[in-house]
Amino acid sequence: QVQLVESGGGLVQAGGSLRLSCAASGSIFSINTMGWYRQAPGKQRDLVATITSGGSTNYADSVKDRFTISRDNAKNTVYLQMNSLRPEDTAVYYCNARITVRAGYIVDYWGQGTQVTVSS
Repeated sequence: QVQLVESGGGLVQAGGSLRLSCAASGSIFSINTMGWYRQAPGKQRDLVATITSGGSTNYADSVKDRFTISRDNAKNTVYLQMNSLRPEDTAVYYCNARITVRAGYIVDYWGQGTQVTVSS
């Protein structure tokens, strides 16, 4: 049993910043990749950024120069620093973690989602 709890969403004006946090807890042997995905109404869920346990990152082209993903392994927490926000960034943001819960058993977990709204 693993839970991902997200925080940090909200309403911000275009050009502003937000930082999202996602903390994993429960029966965890190790956490491999953690990431953020987002879904706007009527759209599919898209990758925003991922970070491996070793710190290697991957970003969607639309956010690459504006967002920064990081993690604190001691806290089992991943962050998404979002700068220069645009209205098109408006979406529900979901935390994802690929977790080894025991030998040979790897599961993708999802957070509950946090709303980010960027006004023009």
